[in-house]
Amino acid sequence: MMTAFLRILLLPALLVTGLGLAACERQGPAERAGRSLDRAGQNVRDAVDPPRGPVERLGRSVDRAVN
Repeated sequence: MMTAFLRILLLPALLVTGLGLAACERQGPAERAGRSLDRAGQNVRDAVDPPRGPVERLGRSVDRAVN
């Protein structure tokens, strides 16, 4: 009985969440500008505080790829 109740509550929530995430594929001009500013900030950080070795350089590359 309780599992049926949970299914009734969770299924619509999951569907709405999934549809909301699927609709956000296009980037608007503000998002592109923000991403450009983020990259500029990362470049400034690398110029001021360069990576101190191959592992740190790899870590920063992974961070950029994931974000």
